[in-house]
Amino acid sequence: MTGHGFRAMAFSRLNKMGWDGRAIERQLAHAEPNEVKGAYNYAAKYLDDRKRMKQAWADYIDALHAGAKVIGIKTNTA
Repeated sequence: MTGHGFRAMAFSRLNKMGWDGRAIERQLAHAEPNEVKGAYNYAAKYLDDRKRMKQAWADYIDALHAGAKVIGIKTNTA
C-alpha cells in the first residue's frame, strides 16, 4: 500500500458510503485551485461534513476490526 493507494482506496470507499466528493477531496488535502481563496478558506471548507465523515470512517474501521464481513482477495496459485 502506498500513500496514493491509500488515498484512492479511501476516496472510493467514502464515495460509496455516500459522502460528497468535494468534502472527501478537501479532507484528503487536495488544495483549492485558487491559491488566494484557498489560503483564507481551506480549513473551514466543508468542516461539518468532514467531521461527520471522519467519525463515519472511524466507525467503519472499528466495525472491520470487530469482525465485520471482509471479502478476501482471490489469488492465482498456479
